[in-house]
Amino acid sequence: MQPLIISEDQLMQFIGQYIWPMLRIGAFYFAVPVIGARTVPARIRLILMLLTVFLLVPVLPPAPVVSLLSLAGLMLIAQEVLIGLALGFTMQVVLHVFVLAGQYIAMKMGLGFAAMNDPSSGVSVTVLSQFYLLLSTLLFLSTNGHLVVLQLMIDSFRFFPIGGDGISTSAYMVIVQMGSWMFSAALLIALPLFTSLMIVNMSFGVMSRAAPQMNVFTVGFPITLVFGLALMYFSLGNFLPLYMELMEEGIGILRNLVEVP
Repeated sequence: MQPLIISEDQLMQFIGQYIWPMLRIGAFYFAVPVIGARTVPARIRLILMLLTVFLLVPVLPPAPVVSLLSLAGLMLIAQEVLIGLALGFTMQVVLHVFVLAGQYIAMKMGLGFAAMNDPSSGVSVTVLSQFYLLLSTLLFLSTNGHLVVLQLMIDSFRFFPIGGDGISTSAYMVIVQMGSWMFSAALLIALPLFTSLMIVNMSFGVMSRAAPQMNVFTVGFPITLVFGLALMYFSLGNFLPLYMELMEEGIGILRNLVEVP
């Protein structure tokens, strides 16, 4: 019986068929919202990555034969990791719009000192930012946003095949420009409360002129806080349409990034 002979090229192609998609999917799960949070154990992300790779590899075209220890292999590793990080970071920016909006509102209401450690990112944010982040995350999961983002990541293998050109420089510039979009979108969420609280502060200015003996800071802080919380409560009725509009715009940017029609 003739022994089975496996060449080095066949072995490298078999290994690369699983290694190259694993790098992109692993980087994507590391940066994407919810799954990439620090509260999710690394073991869960590893299981999801392996499950996605084993389900996706049979429908992918054959991987290029590239040595893992060569310069071309190192360049391919960097390219796959950058593609995964870019796709996950884009959605991370979209959800951080609501964190920044909470920071704006908290500073205007005088709750900037009420900060706590965010377990998902490990940084200190205000309580209102935590509230908006939890609300937007629940809406993201309930509207199947995680499935849409996962589908876009799978489609990226069709538009950015393994060993191809990868994401262009103009696409990376789009990700950089999302920083200004994040600040403007957060201001759009906080602008109604800004305007209402400005009217409250103007009324306190009139009261201080009419009764100079009144301590505006002592009286104004609790009233501003109560008015701010009441305005937040009434603004929640318009939060879902605003969330859907911003999420559609963010997913539209992600679709343009992977060139999905």
